[in-house]
Amino acid sequence: MSHPTPSSASAEAVPALRTQALTRRFGTHTVVDALDLVVPEGEVFGLLGRNGAGKSTLIKMLTTLLPPSSGQASIEGFDVVSQATQVRAAIGYVPQALSADGELTGYENLLVFARLYDISRAERSRRIAEALAFMDLQAAAQQLVATYSGGMIRRLEIAQSMLHRPRLLFLDEPTIGLDPVARDTVWAHIRQLRADFDTTIFMTTHYMDEALALCSRFGILRAGKLVACGSLAELRAASGQATATLDELFILYTGETSEAAGAYNETSGTRHTSQRLA
Repeated sequence: MSHPTPSSASAEAVPALRTQALTRRFGTHTVVDALDLVVPEGEVFGLLGRNGAGKSTLIKMLTTLLPPSSGQASIEGFDVVSQATQVRAAIGYVPQALSADGELTGYENLLVFARLYDISRAERSRRIAEALAFMDLQAAAQQLVATYSGGMIRRLEIAQSMLHRPRLLFLDEPTIGLDPVARDTVWAHIRQLRADFDTTIFMTTHYMDEALALCSRFGILRAGKLVACGSLAELRAASGQATATLDELFILYTGETSEAAGAYNETSGTRHTSQRLA
């Protein structure tokens, strides 16, 4: 399946993601505030921030699920409002909430998504087989997803999102509720996606070790504003703290520790997700 191509500008000049003064208001409350961001092709970008900072609202706008109040955003050169169909064809999205059906087998879940992505009959079996192999799920393909471990479910959900070969993959808290072994396995597969398909990845996480392990640049949101953006070295230079850890920079820019920020809501969400993935 070929990727859609923007009608203007060369492919080399088009970033994977660009926002210009992107804003979302709910009534008088501004949730995302005049956000400017560029994510180049092939980058793994980590969006960090306490609960309520605007991360989920931003992702909903970028994935065409929520219209901006003002400003602009484009994915692979396509406008998220006026070219929403092309945007959806260019992206994959793995939400924090469970997206696999426990009453279907792994193969059946992938078949449903292949049909949703309008992958041709001739291509479906091959794409599904490749996805199962890539995510090490061949042996469990005919088992009900209700019998899968949390890590297996997450790998299946990533496989679902990659069936149509998106150029940009959105991952919302990809390892929330998983044990350390399952987290390491998901990390390995995310790295492999980047290496094998040159996929651009835009991810949110509350785990600073995860961000450091996977991302080359980070954006930190506070009250809807992008208060810092860059590599670890660039964030250190901007802060004037040459040896600061990512945790320390998070505290500096958000005024909260990564552990304490939104503690009740995060704990509630994590436990709910853990129960569903268990």
